[in-house]
Amino acid sequence: MILRKSHTLIPYCIALASGVSMGLTVAPVGAWFLAWIALAPLWVLVVTSPQKSKSPLLLALAWGVGYHGVALSWITGIHPMNWLGVPWLPSLAITLFCWSFISFYGGSLVTLWAAAMTRFTVKNTWQRVLIGTAIWCALESLWSTSPLWWSSLAYTQSPHNLVILHLGQLSGANTVTAAIVAVNGFIAEAWINAKTSSAPSAPLRLVNKNLASAAAILITLHLMGFYLYSRPLAQPPEAALKVGIIQGNIPNEIKLIPQGLRQAIAGYTTGYYNLVAQGVDAVLTPETALPYFQRDLPNTSLVQAVQQKGVIAWIGAFGERERSYTNSLFTFTGNGEIFSRYDKTKLVPLGEYVPFEGIFGGIIQRLSPLNAHQVPGTTNQIFDTPFGRAIVGICYDSAFPELFRRQAAAGGQFILSASNDAHYTASMPFQHHALDMMRAIETDRWSVRATNTGYSAFVDPHGRTLWISKYNTYQTHAETIYRRQTQTLYVRWGDWLTVVLLALSVLAWATSYLLAKLSPLN
Repeated sequence: MILRKSHTLIPYCIALASGVSMGLTVAPVGAWFLAWIALAPLWVLVVTSPQKSKSPLLLALAWGVGYHGVALSWITGIHPMNWLGVPWLPSLAITLFCWSFISFYGGSLVTLWAAAMTRFTVKNTWQRVLIGTAIWCALESLWSTSPLWWSSLAYTQSPHNLVILHLGQLSGANTVTAAIVAVNGFIAEAWINAKTSSAPSAPLRLVNKNLASAAAILITLHLMGFYLYSRPLAQPPEAALKVGIIQGNIPNEIKLIPQGLRQAIAGYTTGYYNLVAQGVDAVLTPETALPYFQRDLPNTSLVQAVQQKGVIAWIGAFGERERSYTNSLFTFTGNGEIFSRYDKTKLVPLGEYVPFEGIFGGIIQRLSPLNAHQVPGTTNQIFDTPFGRAIVGICYDSAFPELFRRQAAAGGQFILSASNDAHYTASMPFQHHALDMMRAIETDRWSVRATNTGYSAFVDPHGRTLWISKYNTYQTHAETIYRRQTQTLYVRWGDWLTVVLLALSVLAWATSYLLAKLSPLN
């Protein structure tokens, strides 16, 4: 009996282990190459499971929990939340709930993929790989429109494999996701065909055929990416813009108390003066660098320094909207006036708002004093500056490429990213930097990142990091970036590849279904 149960658990252990392997592709481990094989075991288990069995769904859930649970384990860094006034035990309960929820939430995506794979069955290997790839991309597109999204398969390649990330210029992150799923699919199909073939000489031929397909896709797509990566960047002097960033390094534990406020005012004002002395054209500060409301900013020494020196500053603070507030980035010009404002669009669930507040609001408020009255910005914001239109992302916005694509299509010439990742473990800000690198490549724009505790950075349109800060240190730095007006295929057309893959998949499945119905054996 024990041996039988152990044998039954083996597929689930394999699925979980392969999901964990996919989770190791991102920071802190960064074993990005595992992404090209880590999905194959699940593919084999799902395709070879008995029909009308629930095991493919549970296997997929195990894989998804393994992947998202490991990749997003940085969320445990929010504990303890004493800086928010949350007692130790409730803080631990909230942390474990958040980690479990995002792991199973991500696992549900993979479960839906497995359900679709078992429903839309075809015998042809190419058709099955096509359908499996299209379904995965469609689900990631659907998930990226939800309030909770981060760990696309595409981000397993950032920041290490810049060549393949350039496929994002064609149809966004899903282009890279499609490549990963397709390669894994053909590797899995090689194993399946080797196991199911009855002819002694057939397995080698079939395995070579499918492995050759996987290798051909992998090599061809990397060559395409290398071509895009190798294109020279135009850097005309008239498009140059020297930008300085200030990494304030204000611990969240003191951020909202008088000590933290004094440290923020002093650090950002001094940093501003130092950068102005270096001849910068503008200065960028992190998300909520000054935790003041908009009406109080003119009284701060930083805004007064802007008035004195006349050099533009992009300041992170709180905006106001009726009885609610926003997490905003303001453009302050030399006269001390606000030239433009961007409100953070994607708010962090529980951290910045309470999901389903009417149902869970009372429960959450018993556990935590989190303020649930922050509101998001609209999705059609434009951020003009005296230097031209910019693309802005505040913290969690970086996980949603459509926000950046829309602003680039509307004429954004460079990216300003402001974040505060101080309340997570060190792997999270590195993953955050990796996401901003992808956004820079997809939109073909220079990117300036200012964070509270790291990693602040300057990134060129090829995703190359020109400078990156140290972690948990106060730093200022200046670099020259270049405004660009190019528009990639992705910026112009969006995620057209997923639509094409879905259309071809429907055609392939319908053809297979009709041929099966018309077969004389039926």
